[in-house]
Amino acid sequence: MEEDIEEIKRKKLEELKKAEEKQKMEIQKQLILRQILTNEARNRLVRIKMARPEFAEQVEMQLIQLAQTGKLQKKLTDEDLKVILRSLQEKKPKYRIMRR
Repeated sequence: MEEDIEEIKRKKLEELKKAEEKQKMEIQKQLILRQILTNEARNRLVRIKMARPEFAEQVEMQLIQLAQTGKLQKKLTDEDLKVILRSLQEKKPKYRIMRR
């Protein structure tokens, strides 16, 4: 019985640590995005994240990689972000349904 309680406590503690670590990473990511995106571009990314969270996550990771490798010399504007988004959407396969 006590072993079960200890096991539950241990699992709960692990979950809390993971959640805390995930939250810290999210805060770091937001700080980096604040440095590399203008307000308009950041707002666009937030709206995309509401509609398509996986796609927005992919875009955020690519933007952060560009910043970390030094390929961004200035803040990305909304227009710059639109160009990046279009290029990423073009890579997505398109499915066509043909009716007979």
